[in-house]
Amino acid sequence: MAKYLISFPSAAMRVPDGELEAVGRDAHAVIDEAKAAGVYVFAGGIDEVVPPVLVSADGAVAQGGYPWAPPLNGGFTVLELPSTEEAIAWAARIAKACRCQQELRVFGLDPRA
Repeated sequence: MAKYLISFPSAAMRVPDGELEAVGRDAHAVIDEAKAAGVYVFAGGIDEVVPPVLVSADGAVAQGGYPWAPPLNGGFTVLELPSTEEAIAWAARIAKACRCQQELRVFGLDPRA
């Protein structure tokens, strides 16, 4: 089975006024279903209040992320699934709950990890 990353950037989630509570409830319901199905690995979101830092090989720390890269933010879910088709189905459920499209990626297997 492969691990799939289902994610969205913060800007993609445009929740109409008064629907934020329902979005949270619906998203948590999908996560609960993934846990019950035994496919849940983890989920969460980037804490956008805490700025990123770059850490060099020598341990030097610089404020901010890569200046040339788009910001990394939003929500993430990792599920372990037997097929891309099932991953697409779960991504669609999450998209419906979050009211925004989801990006789907597969993790490459590192046999030594």
